[in-house]
Amino acid sequence: MSEKAEIFISVDVETSGPIPGEYSLLSIGACSVFEPEKVFTCTLRPITDAFDPKALEVTGLSLQDLTENGLEPKLAMNQFSEWLQKIAKDDETIVFVGFNAPFDWSFINYYFHRFLGENPFGFTALDIKALYMGSTACTWRDTRSSKIAAHLRPQESGTHDALQDARYQAEIFRLVWQYITNQNHRA
Repeated sequence: MSEKAEIFISVDVETSGPIPGEYSLLSIGACSVFEPEKVFTCTLRPITDAFDPKALEVTGLSLQDLTENGLEPKLAMNQFSEWLQKIAKDDETIVFVGFNAPFDWSFINYYFHRFLGENPFGFTALDIKALYMGSTACTWRDTRSSKIAAHLRPQESGTHDALQDARYQAEIFRLVWQYITNQNHRA
């Protein structure tokens, strides 16, 4: 019996605040880590009026605009699920990858369960910050994106646009993966 191949999916979200349910998921950006041209992106209609002004300031998104133009959350999550099914074959496992994955995964998990009844990613996520810390033996403080970027020198950059940030995270993941592979070859 062979093990299922793993398809790593970089996911980034923009939200109206720090926790799902009380605050809304506003946008999703995703790409296949090793085939970053395969992308998914959407904006969602808010499920609550609650917002943290700093969260909206960072994203540049407007709750009013999203109320008028964002996708209904059930439709958005259905489209995301369908995209994931196209990315991975039946004999492949999709793996959620994020930079500070617990935050992004918590919103994705909540929305998938609330609107579709299940999360195609399952109950786990791979955190790039933790992977980097484990591979370099750095401090947690040194897992900030600016510190990692200074070390790995990615071409992309983060912008608080969910799709652009998903692509940036995918590049960071590939660079960490390459770093780990190079370290293993030296050992």
